[in-house]
Amino acid sequence: LSSRPALVTHRRIHTGERPYECPDCGKGFMAAFRDGAALRRHRRTHTGEKPYGCSECGKSFRASSSLVIHRRLHTGEKPYPCSRCAK
Repeated sequence: LSSRPALVTHRRIHTGERPYECPDCGKGFMAAFRDGAALRRHRRTHTGEKPYGCSECGKSFRASSSLVIHRRLHTGEKPYPCSRCAK
């Protein structure tokens, strides 16, 4: 890994250590909420906020990645074909 702090965080995958907690629910996380973005994403679980809306149907999502996957329903895009069958 590129740095000692990265190694420390990586080792937590193997040890299960989660020293950082959400102030609302106590859920543990392996890394600190350095920029606040990860904490904001997690807190949407508590607030119900869904800031990413589909322009086609209006359905909303907590994570932008969920919107990307949802939009494929409208476009028909299937970027992960099965290597064993035609699907």
